[in-house]
Amino acid sequence: MSAARGFVPDPPVRVKEYKIGCIGAGMIMAECHLAAYRQAGFPVVAIASRTQQRAEAVAARWEIPAVHATPSALIADANVDIIDIAFPPDQQPALIREALAQPHIKAILAQKPLALTLDEAKALRDEAASAGKILSVNQNMRYDQSMRVLKQILDRGELGTVVVGTIEMRAIPHWQDFLEDYDRLTLANMSVHHLDVLRFLFGDPDAITTVARPDPRTKFAHTDGITVSTLTFPNGVLALSMEDVWTGPREEDFDSDIYIKWRVEGTQGVAQGTIGWPNGSPSTLSYASKRATDGKWVTPAWDTMWFPHAFIGVMEQLQYALKSGEVPALSVADNVRTVALVEAGYRSIAEARTVRLSEISVD
Repeated sequence: MSAARGFVPDPPVRVKEYKIGCIGAGMIMAECHLAAYRQAGFPVVAIASRTQQRAEAVAARWEIPAVHATPSALIADANVDIIDIAFPPDQQPALIREALAQPHIKAILAQKPLALTLDEAKALRDEAASAGKILSVNQNMRYDQSMRVLKQILDRGELGTVVVGTIEMRAIPHWQDFLEDYDRLTLANMSVHHLDVLRFLFGDPDAITTVARPDPRTKFAHTDGITVSTLTFPNGVLALSMEDVWTGPREEDFDSDIYIKWRVEGTQGVAQGTIGWPNGSPSTLSYASKRATDGKWVTPAWDTMWFPHAFIGVMEQLQYALKSGEVPALSVADNVRTVALVEAGYRSIAEARTVRLSEISVD
């Protein structure tokens, strides 16, 4: 049905010639990046991680020919064109800078959050520009199939003028151990998906109000466990992003009803759906439009999923930017604006007020 209505839930693979070196061998690399790259035919030529043993195990699973003892050794490998980083954000900037200094490295794919502070993110943006290298940030929710089809519906004007949009998450993330050492939790590491995709759908907001409380399940000290952010946009759109990482006492064998739901309402139609990540299923979308469906609900379908298939699009847009000379779809300059939105959310929590994005400099 997606094809029948002209929707493209997964972008085509236009370029797959650049050799990738992967830094990191944890779940996101082993289960998502490398699974996607195998399916797309992207050449992965080397891997390194914090422990060589872990890197060797992942290399054997995915038939990666070279294992380096350290990330620095991988970055120095002249056979690598693109560095793909899946490392803690406090360690990521140093790796990016090492890669920018190597003449043979053509581009870098970084994880989000790009850095722990907005100032660091801006510095990395500027250093990449000075080096003449592409730095892209893995905001993979923009390649979730429901989000891409929703964006196509919005761009066609099939919902009319957007009035309100919501993302409601009731799911339990696996917090990596390194997060215990940071003073920021959900907003920087989970809400960043939703805040970024709201920018993708509606443009840059002009204000954000975020409230938060600790999550009873998360044992280490934190402030932003459960978060709710409302955003206003210059075009009048009101949006809400809620991250309920508690969802109830699941340790006591409660029946699961975890989910991520979204809904967008316009003057000419409504779209709603789910993100399949918490349950390991494809995301969904249904919409009804006075302009396009005579007010009847239509449900485009696809077999691919956010994890791992979105990671094909993320790496492909970087390879295409290298080949074509065009700005990558996930450019670091654009991502700095997402980091600024997260920063504004934290300021809103700290000062218990609405924060205008004009207060946060991205220059």
